[in-house]
Amino acid sequence: MASTTVPAAPRAAVADPGPLGLAGFAMTTFALSIHNANLGPAATGAASAALALAIAYGGVVQLLAGMWEFMRNNTFGALAFSSYGGFWIAYYVFVQFVAPGIKDPADVGAAVTIFLLGWTIFTAYMMIASFRVSVGVAVVFVLLTITFIMLTIGAGTGSAGWTQLGGWVGLATAVAAWYSSFAGVLSATFGRPVLPNRSLAPKVEG
Repeated sequence: MASTTVPAAPRAAVADPGPLGLAGFAMTTFALSIHNANLGPAATGAASAALALAIAYGGVVQLLAGMWEFMRNNTFGALAFSSYGGFWIAYYVFVQFVAPGIKDPADVGAAVTIFLLGWTIFTAYMMIASFRVSVGVAVVFVLLTITFIMLTIGAGTGSAGWTQLGGWVGLATAVAAWYSSFAGVLSATFGRPVLPNRSLAPKVEG
């Protein structure tokens, strides 16, 4: 007689890397946004903190989270975390090695504008895709798109006001990313949703 035992569902190869990627993004964005918002004496120190985080936590660690998302067959997470990990590494390289070698300040401004504009375009179309992920992730991408738009305008026009506004929205973006990270790790640890972060993925009828 054939066995009627139902085989157990295979376990994922890796744990959910989403909370890790979001945390790395949030902390690095938080530090840089303090600098961009020009929050008093902390602004100068925040720039140095952002550089250190950009190469390590926001850069390498977030890039690793993206690679693990590939293993989980999560295209959105893989593209987002890998790309923003690359963004932070590129930011570090630009500030440390590229910008100091550019003699004309106008060329520095143009390079920063092109850099930010490219990331604005990427973030804008990722924002559209985020509307099928979760409420928390969608909020992160809406705020991040606004942040990049403001920073791009600030760099292109030389307006400190736009850059400062971008810093404030960047702080809100960091808080939203931390919230999504916190909700994800609590859900994984407790085995059930603890903080509200409704999934926007379509339900599969079965």
